[in-house]
Amino acid sequence: MNYLSTRGLAPQLRFSEILLGGLASDGGLYMPEHYPRFSAGELGAMRGMNYRELAFAVLSRLIDDIPHDDLAALIDKTYTADVYRYTGPGENAGDITPLKTLEPGLHVLALSNGPTLAFKDMAMQLLGNLFEYVLTKTSGELNILGATSGDTGSAAEYAMRGKRGVRVFMLSPEHGMTRFQQAQMYALTDANIHNLVIRGVFDQCQDIVKAVSNDLDFKAKHHIGAVNSINWARVAAQSVYYFKAYFAATQSNDQEVSFSVPSGNFGNVCAGHIARQMGLPIKKLIVATNENDVLDEFFKTGVYRPRPETRHTSSPSMDISKASNFERFVFDLTGRDAAMVRSLWGAVESGGSFDLNADGLFDRVAGFGVVSGSSNHANRMDTIRTVYEVYGTMIDPHTADGLKVGLEHREPGVPLICMETAQPAKFEDAIREALGIDPVRPAELADLEAQPQKKHVMDADVNAVKQFIVDHAR
Repeated sequence: MNYLSTRGLAPQLRFSEILLGGLASDGGLYMPEHYPRFSAGELGAMRGMNYRELAFAVLSRLIDDIPHDDLAALIDKTYTADVYRYTGPGENAGDITPLKTLEPGLHVLALSNGPTLAFKDMAMQLLGNLFEYVLTKTSGELNILGATSGDTGSAAEYAMRGKRGVRVFMLSPEHGMTRFQQAQMYALTDANIHNLVIRGVFDQCQDIVKAVSNDLDFKAKHHIGAVNSINWARVAAQSVYYFKAYFAATQSNDQEVSFSVPSGNFGNVCAGHIARQMGLPIKKLIVATNENDVLDEFFKTGVYRPRPETRHTSSPSMDISKASNFERFVFDLTGRDAAMVRSLWGAVESGGSFDLNADGLFDRVAGFGVVSGSSNHANRMDTIRTVYEVYGTMIDPHTADGLKVGLEHREPGVPLICMETAQPAKFEDAIREALGIDPVRPAELADLEAQPQKKHVMDADVNAVKQFIVDHAR
């Protein structure tokens, strides 16, 4: 399996060659040269697999330059009941991603039982083990530069802490994240973890990461890698739990299901798109945004128009106006026309927008099964209350956005699965406002916010971030 860039000007590489780097040398995102497709018979055999077996079945089709025995060992090391132990009542940690049924045909997939109580742990824990494996084989070093709007940062840091040859430089906005989210990151005192708090918004953090990644000389000299969902390995790993959810919610591979996915950066939805392209019977992928509704606008109108400002909301992990992984979807939507993708993103990167109606490309969206909707503060508070009162289940504000929008697209006879974003404990203020009570958190995280914090506050300056990396990458 070779990987090619969405912009067509970078050399094709193998999985291990793109694993550490993130962006391609031409500024594009890596994609497999083709999607392996599971036959009906293969899907039938997968139905009885546990999470580790499913992960190997899916990822071994996308990763063929790591010996299968080694890949299986890395997967087995990652997806254990101990790592994903923060389960809710009645959940089995051994399931890794238990399916919570609210009522017949309506489910929430528990993706937040990992160390940072967020779905990002599902892929990030595997990335940490993959990185260490490759670096050990090559005696290499890696300086990870990432950006987070809430959960990516802590998931990456908990996955990479103590890993040989790895240092993490994580950018986060000064405001917008919850106290719990901040404490998860800033309370880590590991020598290889560096938190850079940027005086600005998430999109500025993300722009800095892309600017550094596009400085090819700096990137090569200082061994810069990526863990944001621009990294193909992360999106690929997330596709596994779509298979797990499908088999848990159906009795036969003749059935279709729809997934509602809270989304800001399009990474989680992109993972569902990959699963669908690989043959999983998905009827609809429902993109649920918050007030930062750039993606909803596109899927309703065909116009992709990043906003000049990002709004702070009560579902902060989705406070994003430039969806990095959207480029991967548009690459497939255009029939993998790299020249067109270069043109479209040239407009976006110069502060503009694009409209896919003129070329008739927007009409193709229906063939990919993607629909959308948006939610606001009042919607998510009402959804949190309703789900708690009707089903006795507490959900976080992002999952509430997903359920609100998902229910608007629900179809009779088609199971609807909402992808959980995080545990409610990470968003105490929102839960307290909606329900008047505090969410329960794991006992070992009870005093997290009171722990000493290590962070570095700085302006949104690319050169300042580069200098910090130079000074601390030793």
